[in-house]
Amino acid sequence: MLCKLSLKNIKKSIKDYAIYFFTLILGISIFYVFNALDSQTVMMDVSSSTAELIDLMMTLVSSVSVFVSFILGFLIIYASRFLIKRRNKEFGIYLTLGMSKRKISLILFFETLFIGIISLGVGLALGVLLSQAMSLIVANMFEANLTKFAFVFSSSACLKTIIYFSIMYLLVMIFNTISVSKCKLIDLLNGAKKSEKIKLKNPYLCIIIFIISCLVLGKAYYMVTHDFLTLQEVADIIKPIIMGALSTFFIFWSLSGLILRIAMSIKKFYYKGLNSFTLREFSSKINTTVFSTTIICLMLFITICLLSSCLTMKNSMNANIKKLAPVDAQFIVNMNMDKYYDKYRKYGYNDSQIKNAHYTSKELFNLLGFDITSYFKDYIEVNSYATPDLTLNHTLGSKLDDIRTEFPFLDYDYPETIIKISDYNKVAKLYGIKEYSLENDEYIVVADFKSMVKVRNIALGNGEVINLFGFTLKPKYDTCQDGFIEMASQHINTGIILVPDNIVNEEYLNQNYLMGNYKRADKNQIREIENNINKISENKLATTYLLPTGNTKLDIKEATTGLSAMVTFIGLYLGVIFLISSAAILGLKELSKSSDNKEKFKILRKIGTDEKMLNKALFRQIAIFFMLPLILALIHSIFGIMFAVKMLEVFGNEQLLPSIIATAIFIVIIYGGYFLITYSCSKSIIKERY
Repeated sequence: MLCKLSLKNIKKSIKDYAIYFFTLILGISIFYVFNALDSQTVMMDVSSSTAELIDLMMTLVSSVSVFVSFILGFLIIYASRFLIKRRNKEFGIYLTLGMSKRKISLILFFETLFIGIISLGVGLALGVLLSQAMSLIVANMFEANLTKFAFVFSSSACLKTIIYFSIMYLLVMIFNTISVSKCKLIDLLNGAKKSEKIKLKNPYLCIIIFIISCLVLGKAYYMVTHDFLTLQEVADIIKPIIMGALSTFFIFWSLSGLILRIAMSIKKFYYKGLNSFTLREFSSKINTTVFSTTIICLMLFITICLLSSCLTMKNSMNANIKKLAPVDAQFIVNMNMDKYYDKYRKYGYNDSQIKNAHYTSKELFNLLGFDITSYFKDYIEVNSYATPDLTLNHTLGSKLDDIRTEFPFLDYDYPETIIKISDYNKVAKLYGIKEYSLENDEYIVVADFKSMVKVRNIALGNGEVINLFGFTLKPKYDTCQDGFIEMASQHINTGIILVPDNIVNEEYLNQNYLMGNYKRADKNQIREIENNINKISENKLATTYLLPTGNTKLDIKEATTGLSAMVTFIGLYLGVIFLISSAAILGLKELSKSSDNKEKFKILRKIGTDEKMLNKALFRQIAIFFMLPLILALIHSIFGIMFAVKMLEVFGNEQLLPSIIATAIFIVIIYGGYFLITYSCSKSIIKERY
């Protein structure tokens, strides 16, 4: 009997509870998809290093899943509150007819059980389908061999999903039982008739708090953008976060007391159509939901920043591979280490390595039995120089004190990297980047790390001269020029000083670079060459001579792809869950309010209000409630993304705009979808039944 009644209730209410079912199914499918990534990659033919990156990614996804389960658990429990409140009158009638609270609890138990089974079944089926599409995305990112790809069902992800969501449903059952046991018949029967009282706050107090909150929020914005370099400790970063969160709360608190006051003072607007009804209902809601609206706003802010930053980082890193790793391999070896014996001994080099640090990369390869000419079709060797007589202190000249005040955490005593103009042009020609020319009394600074470009441009703009090896040099350009020597997946060149060949003192030779392209282009052949190079470390002479350190395009590409994949998936996982949670909470709040307002809409019909006007008022009411936290979240995000861009400056921000557009599409689809579902369900709730 109770089972039949539960099934009948679910069938009767499925349209009204569309948001609840939609959220459960979406949450389950997303949970399965991300936890099934490891099973999808089992069939792919990837290298061992890529497999290690995938394992690391899955470890992170598993850890994040625990956090996600708490968010979804809270969301499901919160949604169940709406379901119970929506049916207060129904439960009151049951009690009036003599049904015990225990039987009502059993009805809710069976309903939760059936809902859980249905949502798990549909969610897992959708998740299995989506995971196949996700596996193709993973394969594309890791350039995996898809010849062995097959349709895969992840039993481990399925089991994990069932266990996690079963625990959540069990908590809901316990919560429902407690809620029903505390219910009073009078409250159940009259709950729908109760209306939240609108308390008009002191407008002057609201204005003062609003202004103070905006000022504090402005200070927090300034701290994370203009005072970025002063945020060195965790406490320094937490401070603007706390300021921003508290300001957000008090902005909503003050607005809850101002919006209705302002609207009431504009008579023509307030008394036009159903504006008075819409605004009073909105004011009633926001008065009682300031805290939850604040949480939703902050979650939306995190979502926007997280998605934008992760997608920017991923796109920038992929773009950097072509630009910053233009040749197949690069090797670097330290020279003249005996000039700074104590320094290198401290770094772990032995006496023999320090003593023999006078060989170039090519000479070392020959000593170790590796013939470069057998594997490279074209290669070059260039040198860099360093002297304690030319550090950042010296290149900044008269601007040093000003720059030190603004950027106190830089190492101003570290020797500058010096390269002959002819050597740099050899590298530039091989890399396919801009070449330069110099007069005998000029120098150029090339850099691509934007913060250091800003620092150096201050000195270059002032025409600071440098003294090097007995020569006085002036800057050819008043700004840094774009360029680099060392291959990487990031913009790491903080500055290289290019000088005329004839002034360089070979005594200060510091590093030797060897770079070039392999004779073979096949990926497997390249991996074989690099494995042979790696075997050099097993040579017995490796402890006598310092081995060149290598960067290869393949290693950089695989490491970059792995990191970008991890960032993308973790960002999407958390971002989508936060977005769903925020939209679902707003939707459920609106549905709950529509359920409470059903009698009010009946009264409006009785006094002659037509359905078109009622629907318009309902649409505006829901739109304002959805837009208010989103608007403030968007304002927060402008400065949050500026902070993230500075944090991720090493990767570049050229791909920021496409990432913001992609994030906007996510928000429109998910957040906008929830808005439309909420409006449709609310119309169904307030619709007069005949």
